[in-house]
Amino acid sequence: SSPGLLLLTSFLLHVEDSHAGPTRLVCDDRLIQKYISEAKDMEKRTGQCQALPTLTCPAVLPLVDLSLQQWKSKSNETKRQEILCDLALLVGAVVEAQGHVTLECGARQLSQLYQHANFFFLLLQTFSWEVGPQEPGCSPRTVEQTHVSSIFLTYRKLVQGKLRFFFHDLAKDLCK
Repeated sequence: SSPGLLLLTSFLLHVEDSHAGPTRLVCDDRLIQKYISEAKDMEKRTGQCQALPTLTCPAVLPLVDLSLQQWKSKSNETKRQEILCDLALLVGAVVEAQGHVTLECGARQLSQLYQHANFFFLLLQTFSWEVGPQEPGCSPRTVEQTHVSSIFLTYRKLVQGKLRFFFHDLAKDLCK
């Protein structure tokens, strides 16, 4: 059993109690660091795969770079929606790529990436604030890539950037 799965199971057990769940991830920043290093790890291992095919149908990936200035001016709900949109695209790209990557090297990393990205996707849906005016739907800026490795790069940047800052912002309120 992989440590990621174990972690996921322990979170899901916490999420049962609707408030306890995600707070642990937010308040214990060692956990997000662990996810960042796992993301780097997956990216590195994928980079070492020999014959990774070029995707015949380019993956549509979110552009996840951010300007801190702009990021700070957004509400937590806006940030959450934005990350959810990014993750939805990313998960879609992973599933798409899984159809092309048949070699074990690459396929394994993709399924791990799928689990991680999906985990955050589900996790972020458990946070709920008083619902204000509905945010406009997803329209993240996107880029098309034909390299499988760019999917991993995007995920790492998302976890290192928006997700980490988002949890950091939430920590101010949740971890008193």
